[in-house]
Amino acid sequence: MPLREIETALRARLAGTLPGVDAQLRFVPNPARSGWRAGHFPADARAAAALLLLYPSAGGGVAMPLTIRASGLARHAGQISLPGGAVDEGETLAEAAVREASEEIGVDPLSVRVLGELTPVHVIVSGFTLHPIVGVTDARPDFLPAPAEVDEILEVSLEHLRDASRIRVGTRIREGVAVEYPYFDLLGHQVWGATAMVLGEFVCLIAEIPDPGASA
Repeated sequence: MPLREIETALRARLAGTLPGVDAQLRFVPNPARSGWRAGHFPADARAAAALLLLYPSAGGGVAMPLTIRASGLARHAGQISLPGGAVDEGETLAEAAVREASEEIGVDPLSVRVLGELTPVHVIVSGFTLHPIVGVTDARPDFLPAPAEVDEILEVSLEHLRDASRIRVGTRIREGVAVEYPYFDLLGHQVWGATAMVLGEFVCLIAEIPDPGASA
């Protein structure tokens, strides 16, 4: 299925009933952080937006960029995330997501067609409510990572993202307690937390859409 057909199918699904919190819950660490509740968005939380951008990749497939956050950042340093950040005054969520993708990884804002929004995720560590925006572009962007914000750009194929064998569970110690965390194993990196919750819903959304890059 060409990217244009995927775009049409995705636009329709995003305009309908989303997989929502049930899809996100598959990737919530156990136990969750104290005070966090699925689907709860505190009134004082600041809005953030992130761009889940699809583009054609080599070999006829479809890919999307993730970032390895710079090691010097105050929050979530070294973690894997979608390009994104705080919404500025006067911006729409879509405008903020596209702007952040431009600033962080060099995406041309004029090339992006916004298709819709996934279910928000409240990130209790930073106090933001993250709004994932889905977009497409007709050609692979000329990526340029912002040195102060991004250490590396990961180009993840839609085929890999939809491969159920890449969903795994790890364990880490948080405040003296063992925490199990589901994650995506993508290009040798563990993608967990809020990013995994966003991707988990997206995978459910595209489950029935054929991937042009999938193996026969």
